[in-house]
Amino acid sequence: MLLHLFRGPGRVFGLTADANGANLPAQFAPWAPFKSVELNRDRATPGVDSAACLDDIAQQGFHITDAHVRIADQFI
Repeated sequence: MLLHLFRGPGRVFGLTADANGANLPAQFAPWAPFKSVELNRDRATPGVDSAACLDDIAQQGFHITDAHVRIADQFI
């Protein structure tokens, strides 16, 4: 799945399938585009727990981390 990585304040990052990041939580805005990555459950991606990321995106449309720690569940 092609995902777009955005940088928030500090060490906060958001991943989403939305190329504009419009569905990322406003509390960490502004979101700056960082890069796009192809994420797959069967292939390791440095710095990303692929399974948790894809689960979050399936459930709420985005995955948020702070210093590589998953915090997306705080926005449900």
